[in-house]
Amino acid sequence: MDNSNVNTSSVVQVGEFYELEVGKDVRDSKGYNEDIAPTTVKARTWNTWNVAALWVGMAICVPTYTLGGVLTAYFGLSVTEALITILIANIIVLIPLTLNAFPGTKYGIPFPVLLRSSFGIKGSNIPCMIRALVACGWFGIQTLFGGIAIHILMSNLFEPWATLGGTGEVIGFFVFLVINLFIVIKGSESIKILETIAAPLLLTVGIGLMMWAYPQISVTELLATPANRPEGASFWGYFFGGLTAMVGFWATLSLNIPDFSRYVKSQKSQIVGQIIGLPATMFFFASLGVVLTAASMSLVGETISDPINLIGKIDSPVWVGIAMVMIIIATLSTNTAANIVSPTNDFQNIAPKKINQTRGVLLTGLFGVLLMSWELLKKLGWIDSDVSVEAMYTGWLLGYSSLLGPIAGIMIVDYFIIKKQRLELAELYLTDGIYSGFNKAGLIAFAIPVALTLTAITTDVFSWFYQFGWFTGSIMGGLVYFVVSKLQAARNVDVEQTSADTSELESLRDNS
Repeated sequence: MDNSNVNTSSVVQVGEFYELEVGKDVRDSKGYNEDIAPTTVKARTWNTWNVAALWVGMAICVPTYTLGGVLTAYFGLSVTEALITILIANIIVLIPLTLNAFPGTKYGIPFPVLLRSSFGIKGSNIPCMIRALVACGWFGIQTLFGGIAIHILMSNLFEPWATLGGTGEVIGFFVFLVINLFIVIKGSESIKILETIAAPLLLTVGIGLMMWAYPQISVTELLATPANRPEGASFWGYFFGGLTAMVGFWATLSLNIPDFSRYVKSQKSQIVGQIIGLPATMFFFASLGVVLTAASMSLVGETISDPINLIGKIDSPVWVGIAMVMIIIATLSTNTAANIVSPTNDFQNIAPKKINQTRGVLLTGLFGVLLMSWELLKKLGWIDSDVSVEAMYTGWLLGYSSLLGPIAGIMIVDYFIIKKQRLELAELYLTDGIYSGFNKAGLIAFAIPVALTLTAITTDVFSWFYQFGWFTGSIMGGLVYFVVSKLQAARNVDVEQTSADTSELESLRDNS
């Protein structure tokens, strides 16, 4: 239906979906552009397998491979405890993932537009920019891994390339970056195709690597490896610290999952797809990392926790080449879905009339390069730095989960309890509508747990609040939002009643 000459937008229900027929009011609004507009029912083509493939493609990546080592080295868990923690964490994170996916599927809206309901159209930019900054940082890290894989592949194919050293890795970084940005600029269908193709290939390679390493180790001895924590120390403190960090690994996607669920055919498809795709894949690939790291001494003569460098030492150019191609595909699929789509939409939310999808993608690339500039300059030999990429993202796991937890709690409470799964779709795009400006309830509910987190980081007060950041933040954010929203609603009723009483009194005076 052509609504180009219709002044007022309308909302049509099609089965379980809602579709916006855009009129002049929304089309001309500063809060709207076609890239963040609600997805039409016709465009919602992702099925259960596409959603599962999305998670397989995202979960199989270099950081997932190292999670077991992170938990044993930094969180004092044994190998068995670490793997169980990873599995439990990813079952837990399914809860906010599936709940926050609901409005995306029902209304076809991306993450920043959904945030307008709980934070206001202007206020939504605050959590959006926090999410975008984290994603741009991860984009830079993953692009660095992809660049290293390209460098090893080129060195394997052309011997002179190996002499480039760090310069070759920097060139690989920018080659990978261009390929990655191009895929996202092409749109949701290209992302769906990439993830659907990548998933079975990556699972096959993962199984192959496990079979390659398995004969070189004793699984019984590996699982019996003692925990790296003080003797007699309580298991639970270390466990909950590690659990919080592992939940924080996907704390980002638990927020912006509407960016993908807006393309899904049904609520059942997004729920089942996520259940199939996430926990088992994360557990398997983290287990693969533990096994390969343990087997690396027998396989190549030294302990290596990085799969790219481990595979690069295999004395077989053919297998190294194949493995590097798979790692490049794995990193592309992860980076595309987890680290480019969200900031692209978040940047558009600032000024939809000036920033479209292509410009949002380019801004993501620019910030990713800037955040990785220190590492690139180090590889070029222009600066010296002891800061490692591993230390950088390990510190983030706990830190950013503390900041993103409140947003998840606020979103869930707003949609399911306050709004009762009912949004005014057209109003989400009107800068003079009911969601315009700032929603104080959202900002207060976000500010209080963040203030407690900062207090815990800078002092010894409330240290437990930071240690269990995602859990404490999401619960407090949701509770505060509920209370403040109810108080706001009661005050609005009182104001309306007072206004009505005043009008009635003035009417009586006029009549007398």
